[in-house]
Amino acid sequence: MRPFARTARARLAVLLLTAALAASGASPMGGPAVAATAPGDLSERGDRGSARVLAISVDGLNPAALKRLGRERAPAFHRLLDEGASTLNARTVRELTLTLPNHTSMVTGRRVKKSRGGHGVTWNDDRRGTVQQAAGHSVASIFSQVRRAGNESALFTTKTKFRLFRRSWPAGIDRFTYSSDQTRVVRKARRDLVRNDRDFTFVHTSLPDVTGHEHGFMSAKYLDAVARTDQLLGSMLQTIDNHADLTSDLVVILTSDHGGKGDGHYDASKRFNYRVPFMVWGPGISQADLYDLNPTYRDPRRGRPGYTGTQPIRNGDLANLAADLLGLTAVPGSRFNRDQDLQVH
Repeated sequence: MRPFARTARARLAVLLLTAALAASGASPMGGPAVAATAPGDLSERGDRGSARVLAISVDGLNPAALKRLGRERAPAFHRLLDEGASTLNARTVRELTLTLPNHTSMVTGRRVKKSRGGHGVTWNDDRRGTVQQAAGHSVASIFSQVRRAGNESALFTTKTKFRLFRRSWPAGIDRFTYSSDQTRVVRKARRDLVRNDRDFTFVHTSLPDVTGHEHGFMSAKYLDAVARTDQLLGSMLQTIDNHADLTSDLVVILTSDHGGKGDGHYDASKRFNYRVPFMVWGPGISQADLYDLNPTYRDPRRGRPGYTGTQPIRNGDLANLAADLLGLTAVPGSRFNRDQDLQVH
């Protein structure tokens, strides 16, 4: 990845952390000393990416809605399409088209089925436990990978079930904010982006999903909800435009956990459920189709590929793309984009 400018303070902090850990024999994860080329160490990163990353998940976003709304009613989404590298034909995990399993894949880079190295999160409600307990072993995430490099992350969400992530990686999430008020969550995230130099921020909005369940996915009210979400997205882009350090520094990755049509999104074999957008926008990134940029990935057309053979772009690629943009190695144990070969330039 091409380098992105970071402040001297951020670079100095990493250098000081590395020196301190080497002197003390400790690691940022509390284990044995980290080698000189541990993730986040500048000796390994060299001139690789050093951007900040803002990951945005729009819960229940059927890509067909963006075509239906057009640029007039969804200008912010179309700005990402017009100015960034994107596809409206990415895929969820194959096993399930549910919110929590797919978001867990987004942050871990793993499939769902734990007997095949997956994270094991198959439920979709707010219950006790951790991802590690679901998998039966240690599971890393983009949050823990950022922490391992001595940097900070934040999670802003509109659903209580994301407390799972705070329990699973308590040291990796420096700020956790929940509110069912979509506008409030986005406002707090915008303020945090300006006031804090966190490497990774994850923002979850859910108005399309909530409205889809109440009034039907792809209904008129659902399309209105996507249009209102576009306004929230536009406010985040405006915040970036208004601050030079964000304009030069911040890369946005936007995707979704599932689509939907009619009364739900539960059947993982239906295309309108497993097809999702994947957009990357920011400094150094020009308008392009992600499949054109990545011949080692295959556009699945209308299909639903498994995990063998050439892969489509998936929402689960998010974790290792973010790590790559941050100059970090892949999330340990991950499967999706584990070679960090997904190109966005």
